[in-house]
Amino acid sequence: MTRTPSPRGRRPEPKSGAAAPKTARTTRPAAGSLYTPAEIEALFRRFHDAEPEPKGELFAVNTFTLLVAVVLSAQATDAGVNKATPELFRLADTAAKMVDLGEDRIRDLIKTIGLFKTKAKNVRLLSEALVERHGGEVPHDRAALQALPGVGRKTANVVLNIAFGEPTIAVDTHIFRLANRLRLAPGRTPEEVERRLEAIIPEAWKRHSHHWLILHGRYVCKARKPDCAHCLIADLCKSPEKTADAPQKPVDF
Repeated sequence: MTRTPSPRGRRPEPKSGAAAPKTARTTRPAAGSLYTPAEIEALFRRFHDAEPEPKGELFAVNTFTLLVAVVLSAQATDAGVNKATPELFRLADTAAKMVDLGEDRIRDLIKTIGLFKTKAKNVRLLSEALVERHGGEVPHDRAALQALPGVGRKTANVVLNIAFGEPTIAVDTHIFRLANRLRLAPGRTPEEVERRLEAIIPEAWKRHSHHWLILHGRYVCKARKPDCAHCLIADLCKSPEKTADAPQKPVDF
């Protein structure tokens, strides 16, 4: 007896008592990714188990100094910024004090940081804007943050995440590299990578996701030579750059 084919685009109903087929939600890769939702869940769960409360590595004493530090970190290392900012923040830990400090003094204090002249000007201008528009406080609002001199989307995402607990994803050079190298959320621009990461990362892991990825890119999946032998997600990794010494099961934390 010939079985009548099911209508196009519709799966045949499972027989009574038979196990329901696995859904595409768990067995097929997430949109724009080579990883299934189950693999993405496992990946970020391992990051969480290794470092439940990851922290940013920029030195800051309050929300205002965090904003300034992130602005200064553009095209610079966190370590380099941290060498210059303790004295700057000792003298000016509020927007009003930074305005009083003046652009020349700011420039002298941060001259070891790349693009220090432009950054000194932006720090002075954003401090003035905070005093004039927001009473000296850092706004909890993306549009208001990005309206400040020297503040782009990545900086706004960092401040919203660290200072205000928002589940934003700040795509820096490490995350951009990892998203493409691991085929986790490949994209041509940081904004495209951000959108794809937001679409695939489960809500439970989203708040800390960019910290985990940054730290993984900075200390394990490094730009020149990834340390696959000590990678806790090596068995899940789909990068063509994965080395032969990568463990076939999760490494011990």
